[in-house]
Amino acid sequence: MWTALTLWFLLTTFTAHDRGEALLGLANFVPYFIVFLAFSQVICQFKQLNNLAWLLTANTVVLVILGFGQIYGNWATPDWLAAIGTNLVAGGRPEGRMSSLLMYANLFSAWLLMVFPLSLGLLIQCIRRWHFTAPSNRLNPPPLVWALLLACILEAIALVLTGSRSAWGIGLLIGIAYAIYLSWYWLVALAGGATAMVLWASFGPFGKEPLRMIVPKYFWGRLSDELYPDRYRTALRSTQWQFSWDMFLDQPIFGQGLRNFTPLYQAAMNVWIGHPHNLVLMLLGETGLIGTGLMLGAVGFILAQGMMLLINLGRCRGFRRQSQHLLLLSYGIAFAALCLYNLFDVTIFDMRNNVLGWIFLAAIAGVSQRYGAKLARGNPAKLEVPG
Repeated sequence: MWTALTLWFLLTTFTAHDRGEALLGLANFVPYFIVFLAFSQVICQFKQLNNLAWLLTANTVVLVILGFGQIYGNWATPDWLAAIGTNLVAGGRPEGRMSSLLMYANLFSAWLLMVFPLSLGLLIQCIRRWHFTAPSNRLNPPPLVWALLLACILEAIALVLTGSRSAWGIGLLIGIAYAIYLSWYWLVALAGGATAMVLWASFGPFGKEPLRMIVPKYFWGRLSDELYPDRYRTALRSTQWQFSWDMFLDQPIFGQGLRNFTPLYQAAMNVWIGHPHNLVLMLLGETGLIGTGLMLGAVGFILAQGMMLLINLGRCRGFRRQSQHLLLLSYGIAFAALCLYNLFDVTIFDMRNNVLGWIFLAAIAGVSQRYGAKLARGNPAKLEVPG
C-alpha cells in the first residue's frame, strides 16, 4: 500500500501544475512512510508504548513550563539559541497565544492534543495500580499520582492558552471520551452544560449578554471571532476549503500536485496561504481521488486492526489486560485527536508533529500485528505488564 502511494505521488509530480513545488512536497510524505515502516517493527510491545507515553509526558511538561514563561514572564530564547532552531518567542506566536518551542500556537495545540490523552491514560493506570496494590491505603495517593495529575492539569491549561478553537473542541471530546470510559456520566453532563453555555454566549440568537457576563470573553470572543473582526475573506477557512475543492473538481484524478495549493491560491487571491487547513481537502486537490483514497485506506486499515485488538483486549479479564486495553485506547484517542485536528488545520509541515503522528500510527500497527491475530484466535500471547 505504501509503495503504491509513493508511486502515485511520484506520478502526480509529473502531472503537477508546478513540478518543482510538487517535488518538494514529496518530502512531507515519503520519508515518513519509511519512518512508519521502521517504527512499526521496533515498537511492537505494550511496555514500549508505556515507556513512550512517560517520555512524551515528561517532555511536554517542560514545553508547557516554557510556554507559561513566554506568556507571563516574556521568556525568549537568546539569539545564539534561536540560530540553531529553538523558537521561544516572548508573548507567544501569535501574540498572546502559547506556542512554546514550536513555531506557532496551532502547532503546539496539535502536540498537546496527542500527548494529553497519554497523560490521562497514565494517570488512570497509576490510580488503578495504587488501588490494586494498596487497597487499604486509598486516602494517601503516592507521589506519582500527584505528579501525573499536575501534568494533566498543566497540559489542559496550556491547551486553553494556545487559543485554538478546534483544539478546544477536540480537547473537550478527549475529556468526554475518558469520562465515558470511566462511567463518569455526571461529568459528561457537566461538560455538555458548560459547552452549551459557552456556545450560546458566542452564537445565541438572543439572551447572550447575561451569559457573556459569566463566560470569559477569551472564550466567546474567540469562538465568535469578535476578537479578530477584521479578518479578510481570503483568510477564512471556508474560502480555502472551497478553493481546494475546486482544485479537485478541476483535476479529480491526478490533482494539481503536492504543495500546489499555495501558488494557485496566491495567483487567484493575491495572498499567500501555506495550506487549506484541511488535510483531506488538501490531498484531494493536490493528489486527486486515487491518492487520497490510498492514504485514507492505508491509515484506516491500520486503525481497524487496532480497533479489533482493542475489542479483544476488552473481553479479557485481569489487571494486566485492563492496563493494556487502557494503553492502546489512549494511543487510539491520541491519533484520533490528530486526525480530527487535521480537518481544521494541517500539521504535516511541522516535522515534530509529523514524526510523532507517524510514530503513533506505527505503534498501533506494531502491537496490532504482533498480538491481534493470537487474541482473535483465543490464544493470547504473553503480554507485558506496562511498567
